[in-house]
Amino acid sequence: MEQFLNKGIKEVIDRFPEVEKILDEYGIGCGPCSVGICELKDIVDIHNLPAEQEQELMHKIAAIIYPGQDIQLPEGKKKAPAVKEEIKFSPPMKKLVDEHVLIKRWIALIPAVVENLDLESEEGRQLILDGIDMIRSYADKYHHAKEEDILFKYFDEDSEILQVMYEDHTTGRGHVKAMLEALKGKDKISLGKHLMAYRDLLTGHIKKEDEILFPWMDRNLATPQVDDLLSKFNEVDQQMGFTSEKYESFVLMLEIKFYQKERLS
Repeated sequence: MEQFLNKGIKEVIDRFPEVEKILDEYGIGCGPCSVGICELKDIVDIHNLPAEQEQELMHKIAAIIYPGQDIQLPEGKKKAPAVKEEIKFSPPMKKLVDEHVLIKRWIALIPAVVENLDLESEEGRQLILDGIDMIRSYADKYHHAKEEDILFKYFDEDSEILQVMYEDHTTGRGHVKAMLEALKGKDKISLGKHLMAYRDLLTGHIKKEDEILFPWMDRNLATPQVDDLLSKFNEVDQQMGFTSEKYESFVLMLEIKFYQKERLS
């Protein structure tokens, strides 16, 4: 079993497709991941399942990999009994989670934006430019930079889970570049395709961070590191002189425009 615990999850799922269904049962949705290099043992650890569920999960996976065999599983870490409660983030992690809220409001609007694409009018093109500006300036330059330039430096940046995050960021930037090219060529099909792909990517990415990565990081950061991290985040805010008001107004304008239209139709 040890050899499979040290293999990338995609490799395990490719060889034993039933493993994906078992992971899904426990809220570990690794199948759609675009990278899939996280090792099985790390995935189980990062998701922080209660000890009894973790053992149950591993026994089910072992039964798939070694049918009919009695496999001795590695002894897991001792854990306190799990209590179902809302995730409580440290102050710096909460800043990132709070920033996700505005990003999620924007990507929730993308289907309506795509449905109403207008690349012939200046107003229609400006709407897309404003949306791309929010992605580049708020989601990437301001938010993702905090993660890549500060937060991730507290951990092993070569670890599989962080490589997945970096890959998502890179893929998102690729979609933005393609959006600009499509806008320039007035290619509605390509623009809509990359807007929706970005939406799908960020939806899963934010879910992974809010529910898995950030809680795991909080569990592994010492109190002095948390204080240092918050100080660095605050320094970034001061140095950039950044406020989210412009993007809050943009998102609110779209919500009024499209949601009001839905109510009237």
